Amino acid sequence: MSDRYLIISTDTHAGLPPEQYREYVEPRYRQAFDDAQAADVQASALVTADDHLKFLAEWNSEIGDHGGMEGAWDPTVRTKEMDSEGVAAEVVFPDADSAGVGGVSASPFGSGLNSSGDSDPVLVMAGAKAHNRWAAEFCQSEPDRRYGIAIIPALHDVAAAVAETEWAAENGLRGGIMIPTKWGTYPAYNDPVYDPLWSVCAEAGLVVHTHSGVGPTDYTWAPGFLSIYATESYWWAARPFWALLLGGVFERHPKLKYALAENGAWWVPDILARMDAKWEGDHSTRKFGPKTFRDGMRMKPSDYYRRNVWMASSVMGPLEIDRRHDIGVDRLMWGHDYPHPEGTWPHTREWLRDRFGDVPEADTRRILGLNAAELYDFDLAKLAPVVDRIGPTVEEIHGPARDGGAA
Repeated sequence: MSDRYLIISTDTHAGLPPEQYREYVEPRYRQAFDDAQAADVQASALVTADDHLKFLAEWNSEIGDHGGMEGAWDPTVRTKEMDSEGVAAEVVFPDADSAGVGGVSASPFGSGLNSSGDSDPVLVMAGAKAHNRWAAEFCQSEPDRRYGIAIIPALHDVAAAVAETEWAAENGLRGGIMIPTKWGTYPAYNDPVYDPLWSVCAEAGLVVHTHSGVGPTDYTWAPGFLSIYATESYWWAARPFWALLLGGVFERHPKLKYALAENGAWWVPDILARMDAKWEGDHSTRKFGPKTFRDGMRMKPSDYYRRNVWMASSVMGPLEIDRRHDIGVDRLMWGHDYPHPEGTWPHTREWLRDRFGDVPEADTRRILGLNAAELYDFDLAKLAPVVDRIGPTVEEIHGPARDGGAA
C-alpha cells in the first residue's frame, strides 16, 4: 500500500458566472433567464451589511493567491487547487456561489440546492438542463478525477426526470443525480410514483443524492432567525433519507444507492436506533400492532442503511470522528466543500491533520477515499499516479510534526 492517502472529496461545487450560463439555456427560456438575472443583480445590490462586506474583503484576500473563485468554472485553475489540497478526485455538485461570494451564480432558475416543490415546474427543468450540459463539458477536462452530479427536478414530472437522468448517464455525469430535499405539495419520496426514477438509477449504478441547503420558510426575520434556520436545516436535508428508507424504496430497489451530502452524520446512530426499536416492536408501538412499523420492509432499517446509504458528511466535525463506528466507517465520506468558505479550502492539509491525526490509518483511508472510490466506481489504477504525486503522506497526517492546524 502506498504511503500516501487517496483523497476523494465527495462534496465540491462548480458553476459559471451568471451571464455565461445564458448560452446553455434553451433559446425559448432566455428572456426569462435575462429577467431572473436582472432581479438577482438588483437583490444583491441590497446586501450591504457591514459583517458581510467585511467577510467578502477578507475572503477575497485569502483566496487571491489561489486563483480566486475562478476554479468554480475554470478547469485549469481547479485542477491546480485540487493538487495543492492533495485531492485526487472529486464529486461535483452545482452552486459554486455561497452567500454572494465571488461573482458566480447558483444554477439557473434556482434549479440547484434551492430547488423544491415550490419551484416553477418548467423553468426549474430548463435551469437543470442548462447546468447539466455545462457540467458534462466541464468534467471532461479531467474525466477520471471529476465526477459531475446531474440536477434532476424529480417532483413535477417523473417522466421528464427519468429522461434527463438517462441523458446524464449517457453523457458522462458519473457522480449520479441530485434531487430536491423539499417536496412541498408533491408526493414524498416514499410514494411509488417515483419508482421509475429509482429503477433507472439502480440499473445504471447512479447514486441518488440530497444535499443540505434549504431550510424552514415559516419564520420571519426576527431575533434568532439565522440561528434557528441553521439549526433546522439539517432536518430538511435528512427528511428524504427516512422517507426513502421507511417507505420501502430500498426494499423495492435493492441496488439503489443513496448519499446524503454536506449534512453531517452525528445524528445517524440515534435515528437508526429509534427506527430499529419501532421495527422490532418496542413498548411505544403496541397500540399500532406489530406489522405497522414493518410496512414494506423485510429487514431492520439499520440493515438497509448499511446496504444502500452513505453519508457524504463533508467537513465533518469531532463528533462524526468520535462516532464513526456507530455511523459506519464504511458509510462515512469526507469532503472539503470547494470553493465554499465554510469548507476547508485553501487549508485542507492542515484540516486533515487536525481531524484525522489520531484516527487509525485503516479508518482514515476508508473515510478519506476508499468508501467514495467504491461507491462511485472511481478507477484506482488511473488515480494512482495522481495520488503518488499529490496525496498527503501518512506521516503528514499522523506524524509528530502535527501542530493542531485547523480550528
